[in-house]
Amino acid sequence: MGDGEKHSLDWHSQIQGHSRFYWLGRTLVMWLGGFLGFVIIDYLSVGLHFDDWYTAFIAAGVVGILNAMFWPVLTRILLPFMVFTVGIGALLLNAFLLWLASDLVAGFTIEGPALILTPIAMAAVTAVLSAILTIDDDATYYRSVIRKFKKGKIKFDEKPGVIFLEIDGLAFNILSEALEKGAMPTLKKWLENGTHRVMPWETDLSSQTGASQAGILHGNNHNIPAFRWVEKDKNNKIMVSTGLADAPVIEKRISDGNGLLACHGASRTNLFSGDAGDVIFTYSQLKDLGRFYSRAWYYVYSYPSNFARIVALFLWDVLLDLASQIVHWIKNIQPRIKRGLIYPFIRAGANVFLREVTTAVVIGDMLDGKIDVAYVTYLGYDEIAHHSGTRDWDAFHALKKLDMQFHRLDNARKYSPRPYHLVVQSDHGQTNGATFLQRYGLSLEDLVRDLMPPETRIYSELSSNEDHFGQAIQNPIEDSKKYIMGRSEPVVDESRYIFDTTVKKADETPVIKGKVLGYLQRHQIGELHSKVSSANAQVIVLASGNLGLIYLTEHVDRLTFEQIKTIYPDLIPGLVQHEGVGFVMVSSKEHGPMAMGREGIHYLKDGTIEGEDPLTPFGPRAHEHLLRTDSFQYAPDILVNSFYDEEKNEVAAFEELVGSHGGLGGEQTQPFILYPSQWSMGSEEIVGAEKLYKVLKKQLEQL
Repeated sequence: MGDGEKHSLDWHSQIQGHSRFYWLGRTLVMWLGGFLGFVIIDYLSVGLHFDDWYTAFIAAGVVGILNAMFWPVLTRILLPFMVFTVGIGALLLNAFLLWLASDLVAGFTIEGPALILTPIAMAAVTAVLSAILTIDDDATYYRSVIRKFKKGKIKFDEKPGVIFLEIDGLAFNILSEALEKGAMPTLKKWLENGTHRVMPWETDLSSQTGASQAGILHGNNHNIPAFRWVEKDKNNKIMVSTGLADAPVIEKRISDGNGLLACHGASRTNLFSGDAGDVIFTYSQLKDLGRFYSRAWYYVYSYPSNFARIVALFLWDVLLDLASQIVHWIKNIQPRIKRGLIYPFIRAGANVFLREVTTAVVIGDMLDGKIDVAYVTYLGYDEIAHHSGTRDWDAFHALKKLDMQFHRLDNARKYSPRPYHLVVQSDHGQTNGATFLQRYGLSLEDLVRDLMPPETRIYSELSSNEDHFGQAIQNPIEDSKKYIMGRSEPVVDESRYIFDTTVKKADETPVIKGKVLGYLQRHQIGELHSKVSSANAQVIVLASGNLGLIYLTEHVDRLTFEQIKTIYPDLIPGLVQHEGVGFVMVSSKEHGPMAMGREGIHYLKDGTIEGEDPLTPFGPRAHEHLLRTDSFQYAPDILVNSFYDEEKNEVAAFEELVGSHGGLGGEQTQPFILYPSQWSMGSEEIVGAEKLYKVLKKQLEQL
């Protein structure tokens, strides 16, 4: 018997196997949850009042009846309103039905804040009771499928589909620890039962979501050197992977129409679409409101308490983060960064709201059975690991909650009218460590400023906390972009003439290979100040985790080592000599790209090593990753990577993040893929996101 036939028999058996007693039990739990929610809000005296407890009990039953009668119809009619109000419409509908119930039940009044707080309390209590009694929260979805099956509106399809579930920022080693700690029992069961296997893969130099998802979803992450970069040929425009205006431009560059999701695919909560026709919360498509709406949203709002439940979980997660901050402070857990009072709400948005909405939508996709392939991103772990640490209890708690989502999706497969394979993978990892600023008392911008004439105009952007969707909430660099593009033209014209003259002289002066290391080691910072050649220069310093990018924007072309050495003699030696820097990469006119450390140089073009190889701590393929990045049109004039302490497994991020990613060093370049055991992933190691795309695309073609 084939897999399709077996799933077909299991499916028919499953959807007919729910007894009336099951639905009766669930109805009673919801009734009891509603009653207790009423009691709680009544006690708080915020606008809800009952004459006695049994009136509250009767009212809870009436609300349940009204929901059963009107919610399915009203949801279908008002679905666009609910979607575009991001769920607020659902709370308003809850409030209306509660008000209607109060009009029908004597001794029951409700007004003011209670109209919103009551459905949230009812949903929270019901969720707790359901968890205690192990009653399936998704049963309403399945009941809809059963009805359609009995009416002959849905039939089984033997063709399998694939759901890719990405855990943003989870390294292979930390996944292994989570499995051992029992934090992810669903994934552990898959591995122990032999239905799945797991293996690591290696990211490109830019170990961040922008580069990884471009490669995984489109098979092309060329010219994406970091989370953000400068395009000199476009008047020094700063491109940001999550920029609402930039992401569509990036996707247009990388897409050839044959993305991972091009064939009947769906993109859910991703940076790029993978050429999917059906997209929800996909950053590159967010400006196109017409594509934001999809019938798949129905499964988010298909039962009355779901959105109220999400709000309750959201508020609970806010409290969890505040508790985490207090615990870190009391125990003096280090490294530790300041999170503030706004961050818990941003975190809850990623860790709860997007998680719950995404899972509901994907369950809807599976029960509908029309999607051949979907790619889904869960952001919570990455967000929490950035601020709490990669191995903090808070981060493992987020993984435990994610595992519960995978259990829900695994359960939904039983009711899907076609078999679906579940693949769990990550786009990159994270590496822990105190930040560069915490260790040395200065930022990368400060270091660069100290190595340049005091009048040099420097702009920096050293925070990518927003990673994915926070950019929609805060957009701190837009004003700075305008500032850079609108700089004073007369000053620029004057300095550019001097600058270009100096560059021309530098080009005519060859550098002998054997003397480069001596120059780096013996140069005394501050012994030369070429004020004439560097007057009014524009410098942009960017950070992506422990990867720094320095653009000398007075020249439209990428500058060579020889040119930089002549114009800013302190800059490269000062960077290389700093103990927080692991290596600096620049391109030499004579020798090609060079990775330079305090004790040696790796000439990347021919593999020659002078002194000690600065790339040794960064893995056997570090030189390959650097060579590839050096070929990018938008590679920086100077690329800086922090040190990596192999013994402590730490880097020093140039951003204020405890767990970081974006460069080389440690677990940030070591994500994983957990895949069906019948898949053949090949004998070669998977190195680079573009390679992973080819492997996954091949598997889809063989289904």
